[in-house]
Amino acid sequence: MTSTLRKHLALALAIAALLAAEVGTAVAQPQTSATARQLRQDIQTIHTLGVSGVQARVIEPDGRQTVAVSGTADLTTGRPVPSDGYFRMASTSKTLVATVILQLESEGRLSLDDTVDHWLPGVVHGNGNDGSRITVRQLLQHTSGLHDGLPGYSTPQEYYEQRHYVYSSRQLVALSMGHAPDFPPGEGWQYSNTGYILLGTIIHQITGHPAHREIEDRILRPLGLARTRWGGTASSLPRPHAEAYQLFGPGSRVDVTDQIPVDHENLSFVTTTRDENHFLRALLGGRLLPRRQLAEMKRTVAVNAEVQQLWPGGRYGLGLVERPLSCGGIYWSHEGGDGGYITLNGVMTGGRRSVVVSMSEARGDSLEHILGQERAASALVDHALCGK
Repeated sequence: MTSTLRKHLALALAIAALLAAEVGTAVAQPQTSATARQLRQDIQTIHTLGVSGVQARVIEPDGRQTVAVSGTADLTTGRPVPSDGYFRMASTSKTLVATVILQLESEGRLSLDDTVDHWLPGVVHGNGNDGSRITVRQLLQHTSGLHDGLPGYSTPQEYYEQRHYVYSSRQLVALSMGHAPDFPPGEGWQYSNTGYILLGTIIHQITGHPAHREIEDRILRPLGLARTRWGGTASSLPRPHAEAYQLFGPGSRVDVTDQIPVDHENLSFVTTTRDENHFLRALLGGRLLPRRQLAEMKRTVAVNAEVQQLWPGGRYGLGLVERPLSCGGIYWSHEGGDGGYITLNGVMTGGRRSVVVSMSEARGDSLEHILGQERAASALVDHALCGK
């Protein structure tokens, strides 16, 4: 496992626990439907890898929903996985941040070609970093070259020592400024959480409100997403939720549910499969952005070779990932992983059909396990969107 995969995509928060458990389903259409059968099969495949808890929800063009759960929410008690339990949204929140930035652009309050220095003078500097050369668009698209220096933990001791540490955005940006850029702005692609920390600060600078407040006012409340909430520095989740685990190595398994997200100021959201589906459907259905801004969001560039292992054929837009479908065409998504929760999602162009799968374990102790879990979850998304 490479440190870049672990830090940049938060896929190394994991446990490899094989658990014999029954698969349960709660469906809003007959359980004998092809969608329900395929979904049950796909979540069982993920569960068999060693992921103790899985929940998935498919919403079809006519609004019918299919929900499936597998495994257990708690390795100690064996309680069942809730069919619409909370989980940490993690990097899927980047799509929320990007949507607010593009709304501000549509209102004439910023330009995607504005530099970081235009809004945050002197913040990005030192060791070859230069905010006068980096644009808002490059932050959104991970083409800024800013090194991603977010802290993390790799042992149980580090987890217990760091899990309640509260970082400010200023501290996290300073960690990045301690490194030289990965490449000159616009001349490469590298996933950078630091870029989205800066975007959240730009939102605050323009509106006078923290990014999470703008997300709540502009997206969550208008869409009625009452179960998507900003957690701030809370180290717990609302109930119901599955516990989250991480495998630090053979025989070293830890419940890592209790922790404060590193970038709590921008990405400390919890959500459910229902709410995440509705958000993505509204976004791709044109309910959150004017046509021109949505088109800008969907203008993509190729991701680097390392991330291609996770997203074969994947391309990155402005807070949105384009991936190919086995049945032809593409879908849009943005996965997230943090504190043992790994979530993949997908929505067809126009928001016609969507799916979210959330796993409460991440098999991140080896690259083989990371790729195995990613591929199994990606197959579930592909099958659901292709109607297999």
